[in-house]
Amino acid sequence: MTDAAKAQDHVLIFDTTLRDGEQSPGATMSHDEKLEIAGLLDEMGVDIIEAGFPIASEGDFAAVSDIARNSRNSVICGLARANFADIDRCWEAVKHAAKPRIHTFIGTSPLHRDITALDQEGMIEKIAATVAHARNLCDNVQWSPMDATRTEHEYLCRVVETAIKAGATTINIPDTVGYTAPRESADLIRMLLERVPGADRIVFATHCHNDLGMATANSLAAVEAGARQIECTINGLGERAGNTALEEVVMAMRVRNDIMPYQTGIDTTKIMHLSRRVSQVSGFAVQYNKAVVGKNAFLHESGIHQDGVLKNVQTFEIMRPEDIGLTSKNIAMGKHSGRAALRAKMAELGYDLGDNQLKDVFVRFKALADRKKEVYDDDLIALVADTSASGGDDHLQVRKLRVVCGTEGPQEAELTLAVGGEEKFVDATGDGPVDACFNAVKMLYPHSAKLDLYQVSAVTEGTDAQATVSVRLSRDGRVYTGQSADTDTVVASVKAYVNALNRMHAGQGRANNSALQTSAAG
Repeated sequence: MTDAAKAQDHVLIFDTTLRDGEQSPGATMSHDEKLEIAGLLDEMGVDIIEAGFPIASEGDFAAVSDIARNSRNSVICGLARANFADIDRCWEAVKHAAKPRIHTFIGTSPLHRDITALDQEGMIEKIAATVAHARNLCDNVQWSPMDATRTEHEYLCRVVETAIKAGATTINIPDTVGYTAPRESADLIRMLLERVPGADRIVFATHCHNDLGMATANSLAAVEAGARQIECTINGLGERAGNTALEEVVMAMRVRNDIMPYQTGIDTTKIMHLSRRVSQVSGFAVQYNKAVVGKNAFLHESGIHQDGVLKNVQTFEIMRPEDIGLTSKNIAMGKHSGRAALRAKMAELGYDLGDNQLKDVFVRFKALADRKKEVYDDDLIALVADTSASGGDDHLQVRKLRVVCGTEGPQEAELTLAVGGEEKFVDATGDGPVDACFNAVKMLYPHSAKLDLYQVSAVTEGTDAQATVSVRLSRDGRVYTGQSADTDTVVASVKAYVNALNRMHAGQGRANNSALQTSAAG
């Protein structure tokens, strides 16, 4: 690190993928997946990981507790509403961390005060009492005035001053509904720093939502004004239009360090791997033209662009693919490639596979190589995702599938499905081959789950490309996702559907309780 870089202000990166990101409808993650993502975030250099909302459910509490126990470098934070029960439960979960934090919040805008039935003075008293209670448990306390950007400025200054006096060490200013704009975001931070006593002794954070497409710009504007913590998620995952994307703010400060002279502790070469894993476990595909991590971010089709890049890559690229962990050598593997070559390739892609997992992936790789002329990096990544797609449960297993389709209906599916080890067969029809297959599954494994999402995307180009299929089911307020990849789209569809049902059978998912899924600080 240069002397100039050492002199730069450090901007803390607060990742809330596991809390605010997972609140995105359908973005459910299993316990093991949450631990994996937390480990990757810790390894990447994230300063604070908001691991969950401990009082929301037993599953959330267990995940936050285990993440806290396993953390090595990051501060582990839990969320709590402004009451003693929430705060106590949060502390019980995060206290196992080497560096724990309690994050408590209350809605301060007129709209939110009406919901809580508190007048301004009553809310001031509640903030003072709950923040002080949190500080008595933990010396690292973050407080958020939810919907801060729509709170009267005079009152916002009062509540922030109250929280600081009560012991808050970080004050987060959330744009809960994505309402603000860059200049306003900066002015708000400047106002608080100038007008609130004690503001110079604490860290101001910014938490922006992307409803108007300005989350990244608003966050960076707040940093320029004096905020030193950005709350964000991988891929911008989050409720409605999502949160500030971690990869965008980090790379913006890196690429334009000349006008944004701030530094973070993020190892940017790990960004792409984390982006892919979050996409896989959440079931939310990354749009092709997404900044930094989208599939098209480093592709050039225009002849003028291609010519320029060939002569000098900097003509049309402001970042190098290697900067975010994209391998510059997308060398195809084939059916003659061995286990050692596969292990080396997977390590290059960011996957440290154990012997059993490598064995499973190798078998799938050989089967795929027999069907495809060339197997590319994205194909291998899809194979790894497919090995753990059932969430560790194999109550349902696809044995045989035969489909009849075409212009002459009805479309027909003959399916043999193992249900708890017992093979069952059915012949079903439907409006298209996928509908016929799903009808067949439901006949062999009756259930009341509703199909909320069915999404197909090609992993690579060509008619022999693998299709990655995502399925999202809901039942009794709980959400279950499944994914699978195969060169046969119908086969991938059935396996993804079965994987989601296996998650449902295993009880993996999360309660969609609106009272607890509050957009705290965002």
